[in-house]
Amino acid sequence: MSETDLFSAQAIEDIRETQAKWEENELAAALKSRPEEKGLYETECGIPLKRIYTAADIADIPASDLGFPGAYPFTRGVHSTMYRGKPWTIRQVAGFGNPEATNQRYKYMIQTGQTGLSTDFDLPTLLGLDSDNPMAFGEVGRVGVAIDTVDDVDRLFDGIDLEKISVSLTINPSAWVIYSMFIAVAEERGCDLHKLTGTLQADPLKEYVAQKEWIYPVRPAVRLMRDLIMHSAKATPKINPISLSGYHLSDVGGNAIQEIAFIMAFTIAYCEEVIEAGMEIDDFAPRLSFFFISQQDFFEQICKFRAARRVYARIMSERFDAKKPESMRLRVHVQTAAMSLTKVEHHNNLMRTAIQALGAVLGGCQSMHTNGLDEAFAIPTEEAMKLAIRTQQIIRDEINVTSVIDPLGGSYFIERLTQDMENEIWKILKEVNERGGAIKLVEEGWFQQKLADSAYATFRKIDTGEKISVGVNRHVDEKSGVAEVGIHPYDEQCTQLQIDRLNSVRVNRDGRRVQNLLKELAEQARSADINLLPKTIELVKARATLGEICGALKDVWGSYAEPMIV
Repeated sequence: MSETDLFSAQAIEDIRETQAKWEENELAAALKSRPEEKGLYETECGIPLKRIYTAADIADIPASDLGFPGAYPFTRGVHSTMYRGKPWTIRQVAGFGNPEATNQRYKYMIQTGQTGLSTDFDLPTLLGLDSDNPMAFGEVGRVGVAIDTVDDVDRLFDGIDLEKISVSLTINPSAWVIYSMFIAVAEERGCDLHKLTGTLQADPLKEYVAQKEWIYPVRPAVRLMRDLIMHSAKATPKINPISLSGYHLSDVGGNAIQEIAFIMAFTIAYCEEVIEAGMEIDDFAPRLSFFFISQQDFFEQICKFRAARRVYARIMSERFDAKKPESMRLRVHVQTAAMSLTKVEHHNNLMRTAIQALGAVLGGCQSMHTNGLDEAFAIPTEEAMKLAIRTQQIIRDEINVTSVIDPLGGSYFIERLTQDMENEIWKILKEVNERGGAIKLVEEGWFQQKLADSAYATFRKIDTGEKISVGVNRHVDEKSGVAEVGIHPYDEQCTQLQIDRLNSVRVNRDGRRVQNLLKELAEQARSADINLLPKTIELVKARATLGEICGALKDVWGSYAEPMIV
């Protein structure tokens, strides 16, 4: 018996012989009297499932692949004490209307028990448009908070100590501008930038393949991501400048294997860009963070998180020769699956979310957002957000699942499925590498096509009833229908208030200085070697608007045109 084997060869042989006899006798008799309901059992991502798992199914997995929490390859958790030492962060997202409205929601959620802030921005802000841009009409403050200038960011965090609470910013194409505004506000308040904690989503490649919010062509967007990572590593070393976002890949129909494999491919691309610009992997990798979904297939999701940690650790160690353990720890924020929520019998969404949240905890997440039961209708109400927070608190404080680290570790099924998922992830990464890398394949639409194919297959299963949604295509109550739900109201005065504020800023600032700085930014953008963050921070302090800053670079780089996929 090798010191790395979990079981002796003789023990495995005995188990196989015993199982063969069981299948020949007890199982065969049972199948005659009670046939199984369907012929093929598999996970959501298509991995076949055996009816039972034994030690023989994990005989090929060395003990070193399991390891221990806080130690390479981090299969069992990224920290040695996990939730015994620190519970995951309850980080419910908020963002709507003007900054003051979102600020009020922040304070309500903190009072209710939230331990970290997370911000959604409206569509114009995401796309680098000011609120008075004609293309922003009807969208200002609707699906997130409207931000036009650094003063809006100051209003957003009014009365909140930025040194004491972690702030997540769900921002992508215009992320470097929002980061600059956040830094400017912190400096104006006298904060120590080295004490600021939080995360920017800021994952441009996933935008082109999933969320579809972009400004520039692919390579300039990746350059901005590179600049943000490099600047933040030195200026704000406790802020995660990127949250690689598999959530959105799943939300458009990608399966669990694609979610992890595609995001790992994007991670490799970003790391290569930063390293090529002259930074060592251990100088920035510890601040890379991830954002995954917790979907409906309970055990598949748990194994997905475990496999992702192992894949990431090996990429950092073997491909990039990272030395620091912090560089190899995959730290993940998890959100429950908005796509699974229904308008029909919407109270069922409470149970869906609770089970998905439990899967994220058993999978070892570092922070989590649980969806409100009314999110299939609109932005969650305060009551829905309170119930979402309570869901996490009940899991954390009542059911005693946080006392043991990786409590499902060692399960024959869990370890086999974790290994199978890892194997499939490596197959995709090998193909991406052979085809020329992630950036090239995003430009060609390869990832987009794979996600579209997966989504089509999923929706066919829903239409045929093979994929069950309780109350929708199974156990349907014809009398229930879609309930009338009190939804969060939209402030019709939001747009005009933002426009008035913009006009006031433009009148009172030094307009000539702003124009000169915008020209300097555009000139710097023509050189791939200059980091654009210092000039952007200078611009926001001078009260340049988000739209002006983003527009200056659009004049240099142009806009993105999506490739056709069929």
